[in-house]
Amino acid sequence: MSKKQTPREVLKVDGESLARAADELRRGGIVAFPTETVYGLGAHALDKAAVRRIFEAKGRPSFNPLIVHVADAAAARALVTEWPRQAEVLAETFWPGPLTLVLPKRAIVPDLVTGALATVALRVPAHPVARALLREAGIPIAAPSANRSMGISPTTAQHVRASLGDRVDIILDGGATDVGIESTVIDLTGEVPAILRPGLISRIQIEAAIGAVTAPEPVEGAAPRPSPGMLGRHYAPDADFRVFEDNEAAVQWIEEAKSEASETGAIVWSDLDLPGATTIKLPDAPAGYARGLYAALHRLDARGCNLILAEQVPDTPEWHAIRDRLNRAAHKS
Repeated sequence: MSKKQTPREVLKVDGESLARAADELRRGGIVAFPTETVYGLGAHALDKAAVRRIFEAKGRPSFNPLIVHVADAAAARALVTEWPRQAEVLAETFWPGPLTLVLPKRAIVPDLVTGALATVALRVPAHPVARALLREAGIPIAAPSANRSMGISPTTAQHVRASLGDRVDIILDGGATDVGIESTVIDLTGEVPAILRPGLISRIQIEAAIGAVTAPEPVEGAAPRPSPGMLGRHYAPDADFRVFEDNEAAVQWIEEAKSEASETGAIVWSDLDLPGATTIKLPDAPAGYARGLYAALHRLDARGCNLILAEQVPDTPEWHAIRDRLNRAAHKS
């Protein structure tokens, strides 16, 4: 980085800031930028030393792979050895957008990007800032969420700064993200495609495009994951986080916290009243709920809540991705 550039700068997006960020990426820096899902922490995907900086900044285990963001389907095909018909259909249907395809990688993709697996996860983002940055940089950008490993994903530039501080070179501030949770990830390397991570592009939508899909085999311990988002504990606030379906349990937890002089926050989607808790009500539709979830968790964490409760969402296909995020955030590992 040149002496004229101030490290850890939050820049409003314009032509100059995009050029600076693109130059930073080409020279091995790490740049946080908005996608339509969450903010990503980007590095030149084919530069092993640059990619290593992502893992160091996040405290991310090396067995947890990264998603590589590319400008278009042609750029994705340049990084893989196979491009099956299913990939073509999904790319035509959902790209640019919040869907990630896992395919066999070419040797030019460093093993560090893929958790030493022979596959790479690829996505064409829809956010105009991400797309402009990819065009300006002219490189594939590896980018997990721009936060400390297992913490709450960021949906604003301020969330990135609070989580990573001086660990990132430039933050491009493109405002709040639209989708709010991470992309759906589908593995196309097996006999039957497998959804490795649920997202707002649902299994129903994918099956309408390519036919039947399945769930992945569980992966335990330090074995490489074929996709990000497969750790037991993920998306978690600093506070003790619990999901409740029984309202009486929530009331009891709040009373216990009060007796210990602890502050409780709560996230609900129904008209549930929880006296004694700082309560944030999110929309009762999946898209609106997803858009506000991480921001609500950040807000309650910043308030200093020791305990955060979340009302469980419906067990229906359109809510599957949100249930996944809530249950992983509540997982004790």
